[in-house]
Amino acid sequence: MNALRWLSAHGSMKAERIPLDELTGWRRDPGTGNLVHASGKFFSVEGVDVRYPDGPVSRWAQPIINQPEVGVLGILMRRLDGVPQLLLQAKHEPGNVNGAQLSPTVQATRSNYTRVHGGRPVPYLDRFRSPDGRVLSDVRQSEQGSWFYRKRNRNMVVEITDDLAPSAGFRWLALDDVLDLLSVPDVVNMDTRTVLSCLPPSVWGDEYAMSGRSRHDMGEILSWITQRRSTVEIHVERIPLDRVGGWRRERGAIAHETGRYFTVMGVSVTASDREVGAWTQPMIEPTATGVVAFLLNRFDGVPHVLVRARVEPGYADVAELGPTVQCAPANHDTPPPYLEEVLGTPPGRVLFDTMLSEEGGRFHHARNRYLIVETDADHAHPDFRWVSLPQLTELLRHSHYLNVQARTLIACLYSVVREMVAAR
Repeated sequence: MNALRWLSAHGSMKAERIPLDELTGWRRDPGTGNLVHASGKFFSVEGVDVRYPDGPVSRWAQPIINQPEVGVLGILMRRLDGVPQLLLQAKHEPGNVNGAQLSPTVQATRSNYTRVHGGRPVPYLDRFRSPDGRVLSDVRQSEQGSWFYRKRNRNMVVEITDDLAPSAGFRWLALDDVLDLLSVPDVVNMDTRTVLSCLPPSVWGDEYAMSGRSRHDMGEILSWITQRRSTVEIHVERIPLDRVGGWRRERGAIAHETGRYFTVMGVSVTASDREVGAWTQPMIEPTATGVVAFLLNRFDGVPHVLVRARVEPGYADVAELGPTVQCAPANHDTPPPYLEEVLGTPPGRVLFDTMLSEEGGRFHHARNRYLIVETDADHAHPDFRWVSLPQLTELLRHSHYLNVQARTLIACLYSVVREMVAAR
């Protein structure tokens, strides 16, 4: 594809692993052991103590990224002969496995766009801070609740009508082409996927609605979520990084004593196409590849996916709806619900299957295998519900209902639904 050739030819970045005590501009706070930036901005690596009496693990402590700033993830959209096109950026991140990925028009933390780093301004930022087009979507959404403490980003889509020529490193791509690229490993980055999921039905078109009767009405879904948030007992206390039990500093990094879960490590970065040419930073590096999947069933001909009310320590409101399966199998002694069904599904019933990277600005080589698999089983479980695509779209108009992994799968689900529409 031309887009893939353009992406591979754009810019360069080199990220080298270094010990945490060799980070420049960062320090280990003498009172807490927290990793903090000298400016007091960007983010810090701290600890949390978690008590979850009814969970699979009743208590644990862990490092976590605390980034209280709300960043901007924004995509400019135009219609060319009625066809939606998105202005995307070829962007390198230090945690990417394969160089540049397709990123939103703007992908910036507050520290970045206020230029705490002293670098170049963020292109197109004013198009989102003071929109001069039609705002199609504007909602705050969470990020990984296991690795971020209450992290939110503003997800925006702004439709413009002027003839905007893209700057170097940016390109207009048709929405259908972006859906095709979702099936290519490690091409469409996490931030683009979450913004795509928030596109309103008016962009996708009526044929994507797959209208019909949903298994549960929206009132039932909202009541179920509220019930989970109101009755689950979880207590999350921020603690100094030095007080996080079960984790140890060794070989310039922070790792769990079992070798599972993730490592806090450091990188030194040089880049040709970023606002700053060189920097160092801490990152989270998972120890295993994850599996993230939706089971899909059709009730009265209407596709539904099985979502789970997930509780994670970094969520702002106790629980969010996640995929049917969301785990790193190597971290579990007993398989989570439905993992074996997902991995054992015959190839002919696998509707989507590819490897995608998570956010490369904070996570180093974090990858998940994303799947959508069809089932005839009518699963019933108190932590799970069948939800239709129109209901997912409605929930995405609001903050903190669907987690970031589910939002990626919803973007991928649109490519699956497109095939279903074509097959009618």
